[in-house]
Parts: sequence; structure tokens; C-alpha cells
Amino acid sequence: MNYAPPKWPKPPACIPHDQLDLPHNGARVCVAGLVLVRQRPGTAKGVIFITLEDETGISNIIVWRKMYERFRRAVIAGRALRVTGRVQRESGVTHIIAEQIEDISAMLDELIRVEP
Repeated sequence: MNYAPPKWPKPPACIPHDQLDLPHNGARVCVAGLVLVRQRPGTAKGVIFITLEDETGISNIIVWRKMYERFRRAVIAGRALRVTGRVQRESGVTHIIAEQIEDISAMLDELIRVEP
């Protein structure tokens, strides 16, 4: 009997979070990961902060109000997101300013269906 390894879903092509210090400030990058935290402080004037995690670390995403309105469903409901945006470094902290947000939560569901 031949054993075939499980077919894992192919993750989107993105930069690992532990390499976000490599692109220059203002570079356009793509990151993906599990949503750890969504924050919408009352003092932030509609800005949402999302923390994503991949197997290498975390990334901080800033979603301006206009982007939130455009990608509202993904921002609110996504368990895993793919975010394309610009690198912003300030006071030693790296953020990604979101330009496009995609809900890739379905990939998590595929992991559950994989049989050994």
C-alpha cells in the first residue's frame, strides 16, 4: 500500500513576518496570518489596528477608515487575512498600512479536512 502525504492548501505568496525589517520604508509588501487582535480605540478616529501572526512572528496592520469601509467584511469576520500595503517604520516599530485586505479563512477550513 502506498502512502501519499496530505495535500496542504498552498498559502499565498507573502513575506514572512520575521523579514519585515528588510523592505525599505514605504515599500509595498504582502503579509498573511491568523488574526490575533482587532482594536478600534475610540480615540483613533475610525482607525483599526490588526495584529496578524504567522509561523515566524507577528505583524501590525493599520486600517484607515476608507480601507475599512471597502474591506469591512474581511476586517470584521476574517480569522486569517492576507494584507497588501506599505511598510511604515516609526520609532523602531514596523507597521503595514493596508491597501488591500483579503479573507483567507477558507484555507484554515481546508487544513481541518486533510486526512493523514
